Amino acid sequence: MSSLFAFMLVALAIVAIILMITCLRLNPFIVLMMVSIITALGAGMSAEQAVGAFEAGAGHVLGHVGIVIALGTMLGKMLTESGGADQIALTVSAWTGRRYADWAMMVIGLLVGLPVFFEIGFVLLIPIAFVLAARTNTPLLRIALPMCAALSVTHALIPPHPAALLAVDAYQANIGKCILLGLLVGVPVSIVAGPVFGRFAARHVQLTEDNPLAAQFVSKEPPAHLPGFGVTVLTILLPVLLMLGGSMADSMTLAGSGLNTFLHCVGNTDIALILATLLSFYTLGLARGFTRETVLQFSTECLGPTALIMLLVGAGGGFSHVLVQSGVSHAITNMALGVHMPLLLLAWLLAAVVRVACGSATVSMATSSGIVGPILLHAHNVSPELMVIATGAGSVAFGPMSDAGFWQIKEYLGLTVPQALKTWSVVETLIAVLGLVLCLCLSLVI
Repeated sequence: MSSLFAFMLVALAIVAIILMITCLRLNPFIVLMMVSIITALGAGMSAEQAVGAFEAGAGHVLGHVGIVIALGTMLGKMLTESGGADQIALTVSAWTGRRYADWAMMVIGLLVGLPVFFEIGFVLLIPIAFVLAARTNTPLLRIALPMCAALSVTHALIPPHPAALLAVDAYQANIGKCILLGLLVGVPVSIVAGPVFGRFAARHVQLTEDNPLAAQFVSKEPPAHLPGFGVTVLTILLPVLLMLGGSMADSMTLAGSGLNTFLHCVGNTDIALILATLLSFYTLGLARGFTRETVLQFSTECLGPTALIMLLVGAGGGFSHVLVQSGVSHAITNMALGVHMPLLLLAWLLAAVVRVACGSATVSMATSSGIVGPILLHAHNVSPELMVIATGAGSVAFGPMSDAGFWQIKEYLGLTVPQALKTWSVVETLIAVLGLVLCLCLSLVI
C-alpha cells in the first residue's frame, strides 16, 4: 500500500465520519463501525478480517477504559450525592474566587495527572468540574478544558507518567532532567492550552445538547451538611496515591519481596479504583447516613448514561485497531520517515503522524521513540531529554477522532462533533505545537 493512498484513505474516513454524524444525524457508534469496516476493506482486508480487527480493537479498549469509566462514575456519583463535590468546589472557589476557578482546576489536573493515565484522571475530576461550574455560574468549558489540558500535558510531557517513561527508556534520557524540563515546558503549555484558550472557547462555543451526565452529578441545591474536606480529598486521591506507590515500588522496595508485590497489586489501575470506590461507599455513603440500599441504588443508576460513552470509546478503539492491522498506520509512518529534518522535529512529526493514524498517544510515543531512538545514538548535540518532550508533544497532536478519548470528552461535556473539533482537538494541537516550539527554543541553549 502506498503512503499517499493510505493518507487519502484516512482523510476520506475522517470526512465521512464528520458528515454522517453532523449532516445525516446517524448514531456515532454506527458511523464509527461502518467507516472502520469500509476503511479496512479499502485497505485490502477481507470482510472477516475487517470485522475481527474492529472487534479486537473495541474489546481491547473497553477491557481497560470500560472498567475505568464504570468505577470512576460510581465514585463520582458518591462524591456528588454526599455533597463531597460541593465541598471541594466551594473550598476551591473560596480559595481562588470565581475569577480564577479555571486556574485552580488546571493545577489540580497537573497534580492528579502525574501518576495516572488521562482517562483515569478525567473520570476522577469531571464531577468536580461539573459542580464547580454550576456553583460558580461559570461556563463548563472554562472549567473543564483547563483540567483536561493539564491531564494531557502530564500524560505526554512529564515523567514519571508511564507514557513518558517509554520515551525515557528509548532515548536513554536522564529522568531527573526530563522531569525538570517537562515542568519547564509543560506549565506554560498548560496555561495557554488551559485557562487562556478555555476562556476563549467558552465565549465562542455554546453547549446546546442536553447533558444527562452533568444533570446526574449536579443537584439543584447542595446538601445541608457537607462531608469534611479532608476525608473527601482523601477518598478521591486514594487511587492516585496507590498508583503512585505502585509506580515507585521497585525503587522503594526489594524486587520480588512481599511488600513490592503488594504495592504493585494495589497500584494496579483497576484495583486502585475499586478500593477507592469501596472506600467511598463508606466515607461518602454509610458514614453520611445513607443506607446500603441507597448506596446500591446510586452505584447502579449512575451507569445508565455511560452506556453510549462506553460504546463510542470502544468504537474509537476499533477504528484505531483497524488502521494498524490494515497497514494504513505503517504506510503513513513510512511517509513521515522519508522526510529529512532535524531529529527533534522528526520525532515530533513521526509521533504526530502515528497519533493521527492510530489514535493512541501512548502507542504514538512508544512507536516513534522506538524508531528514532537508534538514530539518536549516532547523533550529536541533541538532548535526549528534549527528544522525550518533543516526542510526547507530538503524541497528543490534533486530538483525532481515531482517539477513544475524543469521544469520551465529547460525550461527557455534551459537545457536538464540530464543537469537539473546535475545542478539544484545538487544545491537543496547542499542546503539541507549543511543546515543540519550546523544545526547539531550549535546544538553542542546551
